[in-house]
Amino acid sequence: MPHNVMSLISVGRHPQSGRPRRAEQDARAVELGIKLAGEQLEVVHAGSSEEPVLRQYAGMGLPSVTVLEQDGVVDASDSILNYLKQSKVDIVLTGIRAESGESSGMVPYLLAEKMGWPMVARVADITEIKDGQAVVLLALPRGQRRQVTVKLPFIATIDNAAQAPRQTAYGPGLRAKLDGKAGSSLVDDVRISWDENPAKARPKRLKVVKAKTAADRFKAATAKPQGGAGKVMKNESVEEKAQAIFDLLIEEKVLR
Repeated sequence: MPHNVMSLISVGRHPQSGRPRRAEQDARAVELGIKLAGEQLEVVHAGSSEEPVLRQYAGMGLPSVTVLEQDGVVDASDSILNYLKQSKVDIVLTGIRAESGESSGMVPYLLAEKMGWPMVARVADITEIKDGQAVVLLALPRGQRRQVTVKLPFIATIDNAAQAPRQTAYGPGLRAKLDGKAGSSLVDDVRISWDENPAKARPKRLKVVKAKTAADRFKAATAKPQGGAGKVMKNESVEEKAQAIFDLLIEEKVLR
C-alpha cells in the first residue's frame, strides 16, 4: 500500500556569503522523502513561487513543487496547517529549523500540536513502513542510533545524520512545475514588530585543556604554568579580586 509523504522546504542562507540556497536539513528531508515515495513525494513551500531557490529543490528529481502563496509578513505555519487539514498525509518531513527568518524550529511542533499527531525529532532514517506504523532511526550524540516505532500519521524533523541530499540538476529544476495555491493571509503581528540586525561576533572563549585519559588530566594539572603572569589573591578585598578578573577578561579579549 503506497503511503503519502510530504516534505516541507524553506529558503536557506549560506553561512559565509549569506546568499539564498536550498536549506541543508530541508534538502535531507526531500532526499528521505524521495527514498520513501519516489516521484509521488509532495514537496510544499509557504512563500512566493517567484523564489529561484525552489528550482534547486526541484532539480533533485521532482516533477512539481506545491507553493502556498503568501507574503513575507505571514506566519508560514498557518498556511501549512490549513493545507495539511485538506490533505491525506501519512508522514511529514522537515528540517530541524530554517536557515532564514525566525529560525526558531517551532513549526513542526506547532503543526503536530494542532493536528494531534506524534512529533519525532532528529530522525536519521525511516527503515520500514508497515501496518500503519513506521520504524524510525533516531540520531543520538556521538554517532549513536535508537530505533523506535511510530504510529502513522506523524511529523518528523530530519537530522544532519540523515543521508546527504543529491546534487541538483539545472535543467530538470527549470522544467519542474511550481503549483501555486492560496496560502494564509493572517499577518504575524508579533513578527512584523521585530527589528533585524547583523549578529555580533561571539566572545572569545578561554583556552580549556581537553584531556581524554587520566594521564593527560594529571599532566595538565601538574604542568608548569605558561607565561608566569598569574597572581594568587587571598587577602585582597572583593573589589580588588573582581577588578583583577575584569582585567584578565580584557587581556584575553573576552570583553571588548
